[in-house]
Amino acid sequence: MNFLYDRITYLFDPLHHLWEHEKIHRKISVLLVMFFIGSLIAIELKRQGYLPGSVARYVPGNHFYAVQAAFTVVLILEVISLIFTLPCSFSRSVGKQFEILSLILMRNAFKELSQFPEPISFAGNEVAILHILSNGFGALLIFALLGYYYRIQAKTADDTMRPGDLYSFVAAKKGIALILLLVFCTMGIHSGIQTYFGTRETDFLHEFYTILILTDILVVLISQCFHPNFAAIFRNSGFALSTLIIRIALAAPPYFDVLLGMAAALFAILLTRISSHLFVRQRKDLKTKVAEQRG
Repeated sequence: MNFLYDRITYLFDPLHHLWEHEKIHRKISVLLVMFFIGSLIAIELKRQGYLPGSVARYVPGNHFYAVQAAFTVVLILEVISLIFTLPCSFSRSVGKQFEILSLILMRNAFKELSQFPEPISFAGNEVAILHILSNGFGALLIFALLGYYYRIQAKTADDTMRPGDLYSFVAAKKGIALILLLVFCTMGIHSGIQTYFGTRETDFLHEFYTILILTDILVVLISQCFHPNFAAIFRNSGFALSTLIIRIALAAPPYFDVLLGMAAALFAILLTRISSHLFVRQRKDLKTKVAEQRG
């Protein structure tokens, strides 16, 4: 098994290093800016009637579609970052999922705006404006809850796993991340082909969250092989449940999606506070007493 773990690490670490490299992020940012400007130009050319019919039918006529498209690319990049975060820690991976949820809500706000006629008018768009406010403030509140979640995570440390087991566990998660990356790329290509032919009906990012739920459960079960502990499995299962709530939020209608997203964030925060203040501290106190008795 050690040979398999070494090979997985050999494959994963260079990819992770390449993705996190500063030069790569700069190049991606430049390409994203060019993509946004190019989208605006293409939309304007269609509005002015300069595009041939064979091309114009694939180009939207509202400028805010460019914003929606740019946010979709940002979301894809964030999901890839989430996949590379998976081997780090369960709590960090869940935090990344909340980051993506807040961006999805922000994108939904601009998606509503892309349905407005140009120039934008208030009359006749009252319901859509309420949806924009709901998504915008929902994204802001989840962003605020996420900041508090990261703050309490920084104060929580429970590294009780032996070094050898920790290496094997992390390597197993790296293997899962590699498979997840392959699945995500396949889903993205398939979605792009369906969108091109006009047969796409659902957002593949939402579908990917279903796979994330199954992945979280798999990681929980694998963690039991290396660290069989009730508090740990309950905590990790709770984080998997928060992922499930996020997935339900993505399928929920306006207003309910925000409420469910906030419920998932609050659940993760309460889970972290309870597990760190009761179970982790209790184990530390027990270890201190044992050490004092031996001394």
